Amino acid sequence: MSLDSETSASGRDWFFPSPSFLRSSSLQYGRRFYSNSKPYSPPSSSRIRHRRRVKFPRTATPTQATLINYKPQVSDAEIVQSSEKNKLIFISKFHSQFVLVTLTIAFLLLLVLLLRNTHLESQGEIVGLNLRLDACNKLDTLNVTSSTPDDADSWPRQNFKRNLALFFSFTLLFIPLIIFKYVDYVSKSRFSDSISEQVSLNKQIAYRVDVFLSVYPYAKPLVLLVATLLLIFLGGLALFGVTTENLAHCLWLSWTYVADSGNHASSQGIGPRLVAVSISFGGMLIFAMMLGLVSDAISEKFDSLRKGKSEVVEQNHTLILGWSDKLGSLLNQLAIANESLGGGTVAVMAERDKEEMELDIAKMEFDFKGTSVICRSGSPLILADLKKVSVSKARAIIVLAEDGNADQSDARALRTVLSLTGVKEGLRGHIVVELSDLDNEVLVKLVGGDLVETVVAHDVIGRLMIQCARQPGLAQIWEDILGFENCEFYIKRWPQLEGMLFEDVLISFPAAIPCGIKVASYGGKIILNPDNSYVLQEGDEVLVIAEDDDTYAPASFPTVWRGSLPKDFVYPKSPERILFCGWRRDMEDMITVLDASLAQGSELWMFNDVPEKEREKKLTDGGLDINRLENISLVNREGNAVIRRHLESLPLESFDSILILADESVEDSAIQADSRSLATLLLIRDIQARRLPYVAMASQAHVGSFSKGSWIGEMKQASDKTVIISEILDPRTKNLLSMSKISDYVLSNELVSMALAMVAEDRQINDVLEELFAEEGNEMHIRQADLYLCEGEELSFYEIMLRARQRREIVIGYRLTNAERAVINPPAKTDKRKWSLKDVFVVITEKE
Repeated sequence: MSLDSETSASGRDWFFPSPSFLRSSSLQYGRRFYSNSKPYSPPSSSRIRHRRRVKFPRTATPTQATLINYKPQVSDAEIVQSSEKNKLIFISKFHSQFVLVTLTIAFLLLLVLLLRNTHLESQGEIVGLNLRLDACNKLDTLNVTSSTPDDADSWPRQNFKRNLALFFSFTLLFIPLIIFKYVDYVSKSRFSDSISEQVSLNKQIAYRVDVFLSVYPYAKPLVLLVATLLLIFLGGLALFGVTTENLAHCLWLSWTYVADSGNHASSQGIGPRLVAVSISFGGMLIFAMMLGLVSDAISEKFDSLRKGKSEVVEQNHTLILGWSDKLGSLLNQLAIANESLGGGTVAVMAERDKEEMELDIAKMEFDFKGTSVICRSGSPLILADLKKVSVSKARAIIVLAEDGNADQSDARALRTVLSLTGVKEGLRGHIVVELSDLDNEVLVKLVGGDLVETVVAHDVIGRLMIQCARQPGLAQIWEDILGFENCEFYIKRWPQLEGMLFEDVLISFPAAIPCGIKVASYGGKIILNPDNSYVLQEGDEVLVIAEDDDTYAPASFPTVWRGSLPKDFVYPKSPERILFCGWRRDMEDMITVLDASLAQGSELWMFNDVPEKEREKKLTDGGLDINRLENISLVNREGNAVIRRHLESLPLESFDSILILADESVEDSAIQADSRSLATLLLIRDIQARRLPYVAMASQAHVGSFSKGSWIGEMKQASDKTVIISEILDPRTKNLLSMSKISDYVLSNELVSMALAMVAEDRQINDVLEELFAEEGNEMHIRQADLYLCEGEELSFYEIMLRARQRREIVIGYRLTNAERAVINPPAKTDKRKWSLKDVFVVITEKE
């Protein structure tokens, strides 16, 4: 260690010498690193011995970390010497084990050969010599002497062949065992210099075998077949070595031992019995392996069927992608639509467990009417899963919107459409996509092109609620027309009607009501409520409302008296006051529709828990300019619609219509949203009933079963003053509102499901629905009877239809005074009856 002036000033210097230095310096410097080996003695005053300075090179003063991590350095020569030594030890160990195994195998072979020779000497050779002796005696009598030496020479050759066969069978049996036992030692001896970096050959072989069995589907049966053939071959050779039978017969015996372990019971002798027992034991193992493979294959197949992994082999089926609360109503409508065909097939694919889907469908309380519902688990974004449900052969594909965020749901629908357009086989049917936001409709149509038909659920329900609020009873009519249970839209070509006026076509169908024409010359455009003077051209099709597509046909032209309208009627427009309870995403669209349909000076009150400044921001972000509203003025009130004191601050008795909306904050949960809407409805009706004086009902039929003074009777009287429309998401809530009869309800999910099913059955109907829900064009109205007839006048339905044509309207049904439901497409249209001025008619007319 260095003792120079640079380091001596820093205090005591520490040094830990390496072992090699200790060995080399111990003899030279002693324990204390002195210049000689004499022990240390205190210096005398007369003589001072000087120490020898020994300088050791070092780079820097070692720190505590370097002292802890210090490792003695070993030279390359020592590493090579140690490696060679380990290699020699390993080779000697391997050789000793290999010699031991070889001696063991040789001992077993000698033992088996000894047993074989003993068995042959005791039985086989004695029998053979007796036979040869008899043969020699017979040949002597015939003076034939040339065969005896040959027989004597053939016996040693046969004995050598049998010994060789026995040795070969045992060698083939033990070679794999030796390889699997010592292949790891061989690989270590070859790569002993870099053992830490090399993977053993044993592991490599195991990995390759594992990959072979995993990648190739028929690997396991192939391995079992090879093992069976190898066992039969080795067993036959072993039997050939220990018995006197020929090789073919020994192979057959080996097969019988493998196939049936009890066949070896007839074996005689120690050698044949040992071989037979070994073959039978191998046969039992192979049979157990075969049972395991068969059991696994059957289990995998049933598991695949249970999990919905098998392919749907169907054609012209309806495919539903996704899962939502609308699925039950959608399946019900599709089942009713397929009833006339004897039932159909509907495939449902969603990212859910197949058993859970089937369990939920089984709980649905309706009759499938012969329609089969097939469930499969998968993602509509994966082409392999789409092919699994035969997407290219489906006649219609319905993409359901997910429950939750509207933008995320529409984004997933867009990706699903992209996946569907990427199917190589192409699509036979059209795609019906349910969207949550109207702004995303353009993008989906841009991606899907002519294959896509969109149904914007939120927009449809919003427009329908506005129509029903201004015309009580229209919700029930829309249920009858959109659903397949009653009458719906159909389009068909009738060549016998070509050249007729539309006015004449109108009364040519006894079981249907024509309401439009699909004009071939306009590229198949559908015109609702055309002019009376329109003449049907070649290729034109007639749009009708009928019970089913096979229940109507044109008949002979009837004689109908036209008559004249009792008075000229101009629909008066007066200012209205409407209340919105709750907040929807498409509030700006509903305000725009209301502004276009209401009279000038109308008021729209918005009551919700959204702050006023935030409301204006949301409406502005949605594209609404409040300053450009022409007919309505907005009145904002902040509060909770389920708190009574908040509702009491509103003039509830002064509103013409009240719309209870499924609030945006709870619309993800249908039950919670319906509970909130129902609570708001009951609170509003109760407040109205307390503010209005109770008036006894004039007719007991009108009162129904509710007694005077009952809470539901008071609320029903309040319902006669104000129309309340409740947005209902769960169809089960319908029964509660139907019983109370205090609200003209709207079933959101059920109506959207009906529209999806109708467009799936015939994509042309989507154009009809879009026009009926749009701001311009034609729409449904409920008209009073005094517009078409006088009190007590007897008229047929055809005559009323022709009178309505003078106002450019098409009458599609009526509702009598005391009836609860309207009759759409009534039968016996030529029969006359007396009408009351309190009756109403349902018509299709241009928007006012």
